Amino acid sequence: MGEIPLQDPSLIVDLHAQAPKVGAKGTAAEARKAAEDFEAFFLAQFIDRMFADLPTDGMFGGGQGEKVFRSLLSQEYGKVMARTGGVGIADSVYREILKYQEIE
Repeated sequence: MGEIPLQDPSLIVDLHAQAPKVGAKGTAAEARKAAEDFEAFFLAQFIDRMFADLPTDGMFGGGQGEKVFRSLLSQEYGKVMARTGGVGIADSVYREILKYQEIE
């Protein structure tokens, strides 16, 4: 069996260049986007748990395909809900991000 080099130059990534700078400030638009993304994720998880208890009867119901479809559908529902006002999580997270990063 051939040896795998542990320090293959093609695999080395400059993590310092890719990592966000500590203390770097984003814009208010970036903070809003992050807050909405968080709310969309939270709502998708919530909706996914609700879908888990729905019956999957019938000839075309159930299976791995339906699980994947329901998961994707939950994600899209979460995105739409967050984009159209959501339940207020994004607003709270947005205010905290602004306060934490001292963005005006």
